[in-house]
Amino acid sequence: MPISVGSKAPLFILKTKTAEGLKDVSLGEYIGKRPTVLLFFPLAFTSVCTTEFCDTTAGLAEYEKLGAAVIGISVDSPFAQEAWAQANKIRVTLVSDLNKEVTKAYGVLFPGLAGVGDTSARAAFVIGTDGTVKYAEQTATPKDLPNFNAVKAALAQSTN
Repeated sequence: MPISVGSKAPLFILKTKTAEGLKDVSLGEYIGKRPTVLLFFPLAFTSVCTTEFCDTTAGLAEYEKLGAAVIGISVDSPFAQEAWAQANKIRVTLVSDLNKEVTKAYGVLFPGLAGVGDTSARAAFVIGTDGTVKYAEQTATPKDLPNFNAVKAALAQSTN
């Protein structure tokens, strides 16, 4: 079960891969400044994840209008995430939860995906500037996408 709306969002510092090398991304940097959308996804280089993040990249301007940052989180290495982002022109910040600690903290661990091992479930959270969860959704299956209209509605409410 994902953590519930109204909960304090678990803070994290995870790695992303940039042209300059590995860099820390901290949820705490956004608290007090802007709402943040966290998109947990099972695995890079899979069809549904690629569709989700290509579509999210295409719609980044909508999130920017709402003042929000968007962060994708998976259990892939930051190197795999970077290769996937480059291959698919994904511009969403992707962070690696290789140890699955953040995935577990948010309650969205998906056990035994396709016999490969434990991954992040597909899930979406809106974290308000006050650090609380304003929206929480884990999809019924990894093939289902989050309700992005509900995500944007929660963002719009959290910025009012």
